Amino acid sequence: MSSNLKEIFSGGSSGAPPAPAALAAKVRTLAPSMTRSMQRVAEAVAGDPAGCAALTVTGLAELTGTSEATVVRTARLLGYPGYRDLRLALAGLAAQQQSGRAPAVTADIAVDDPIADVVAKLAYDEQQTLADTAAGLDTAQLGAAVSALAAARRIDIYGVGASSLVAQDLGQKLLRIGMVAHAMGDPHLAVTNAVLLRSKDVAVAITHSGSTGDVIEPLRVAFEHGATTIAITGRPDGPVSQYADHVLTTSTARESELRPAAMSSRTSQLLVVDCLFVGVAQRTYETAAPALAASYEALAHRHSPRSR
Repeated sequence: MSSNLKEIFSGGSSGAPPAPAALAAKVRTLAPSMTRSMQRVAEAVAGDPAGCAALTVTGLAELTGTSEATVVRTARLLGYPGYRDLRLALAGLAAQQQSGRAPAVTADIAVDDPIADVVAKLAYDEQQTLADTAAGLDTAQLGAAVSALAAARRIDIYGVGASSLVAQDLGQKLLRIGMVAHAMGDPHLAVTNAVLLRSKDVAVAITHSGSTGDVIEPLRVAFEHGATTIAITGRPDGPVSQYADHVLTTSTARESELRPAAMSSRTSQLLVVDCLFVGVAQRTYETAAPALAASYEALAHRHSPRSR
């Protein structure tokens, strides 16, 4: 696990506390990995920031049926040095909501919803997922990951299922700017390639759950062979983070019967992939720009109207 995440999950803070706008995103991202008592605290502060901001640590503990220690642990897990800092963020979030900001809730899609409602609900969920991911993304970790990718001799990318599609997207983007990148959808191939990676190489694992064995195994092998490792995951405390030098956390909308987690996790993963790609292209602009121009030119005739 990265030093940044180790500090957060051990109760410390590696930098400035999250801004008020990032609090709700933090709660949605981390709540599934919390204990039930900590979830009650997190749900309370996200659901009623104004009311909770007015409570002492004892008052919030009583409201949620937990202990003062649980309240403090929850505040630290969310990235705040202590409960006082969390109360300040809650007050800021409440002020934003009172100024007319859209509430961070969405309705489930019903089986009999008109298609127009489906479009509206999905669009809202996608927008919320992207906003949450952007708000919660650690830009220091992102910058370090970009630096590693830009200097890499070779890049291997692991993902299965829906995450395999995201891995392929990152791979083809990097290939178009002249990077040596391979998206590995076959877990056996991923492991046999991972044993060849060394210190100048980079391995990227994409797993929303953070516990996908077919993704964790090649990342572990790459990590043990000295490659720089990056995890893109919705569960920063998951097993995948044990073998990641840099962890990029994604958010996801609430799962429902007609909208499985893979749909919203893919949206947030693609945002992180685009951030990585643009960052690498910026760092390698002198070679990336000509490579992109050459690839566009090579395909230009395929998009031109055919003469009869």
